[in-house]
Amino acid sequence: MHIYTKSYRVSQERWQLPARSLQYLIMAVLIFTMLFPFFWMIASSVKLPAELGAVPPIWWSSQPSLAPYKTVFEVIPFARALLNSLIVTISSTVGVLVTSIMAGYIFAKHDFRGKNMLFVIVLATMMVPQFVMLIPLYRMMNELGLVNTYPGLILPNLANGFGIFLMRQFISGIPDELLEAARIDGASEWTILWRVITPLLRPAISALILFAFVFQWNNFLWPLTIVNSQDMSTVVLMLNGLRTYTSSVSFTNIVMAGAVIGILPSVALTLWAQRYFIEGISMTGIKG
Repeated sequence: MHIYTKSYRVSQERWQLPARSLQYLIMAVLIFTMLFPFFWMIASSVKLPAELGAVPPIWWSSQPSLAPYKTVFEVIPFARALLNSLIVTISSTVGVLVTSIMAGYIFAKHDFRGKNMLFVIVLATMMVPQFVMLIPLYRMMNELGLVNTYPGLILPNLANGFGIFLMRQFISGIPDELLEAARIDGASEWTILWRVITPLLRPAISALILFAFVFQWNNFLWPLTIVNSQDMSTVVLMLNGLRTYTSSVSFTNIVMAGAVIGILPSVALTLWAQRYFIEGISMTGIKG
């Protein structure tokens, strides 16, 4: 019996090594597939015009140049677009965070008539495509005189169903005894929400900040609908304006430089929040 067990273990170890090697190979291929477009974008942004259309392709410039990055700010008002995107994105993200925490707390820790039905309706809003709401939202903003303004860009994105769902799931896992103890000590509901519950939501808050920021930063359809001047254009609209330079291969480096600048805030935030983001998503469905 001992000999059989030892032989089985040896055989199992022989199979584990090729299986593990195959897993690493598949992971390497997937990582390369995902990262290659980013490498090509960065490499193209520092190439000289003569190197852009070379056959076979030149993987990295022999004389990397940052001139295309300077040109981006010269041919379009890109600095103003960055400022607009930061104002709109940060405001929308803060709004989503506040409304999601408040609504999630109500749905998780308070009972009232029609709560389950209302929560189903909130979840149903996640299934509605954005373009379906464009005309009603535009008419509403137009009636309020908010077309081509910061409030017009921000107001429709101050709340979303996913944020409410995420916070509700996390807050449901907080013991009710903790809240009762705070009430016995004389804490109001507002104090309980912001001083007791919110500090415990760091993983969920980090995940929601990342989701809301990246979505709003990359949002193209709503700004395209509500904005009608360059002064209010966001980064994605300005990048769309760089299409005029794609008629010639020699201007591809300028377009790629604009794209690199455009993704930097999202990449920086993702690197900062990745640990909390993974923890937040893994805990979302623990309790429902």
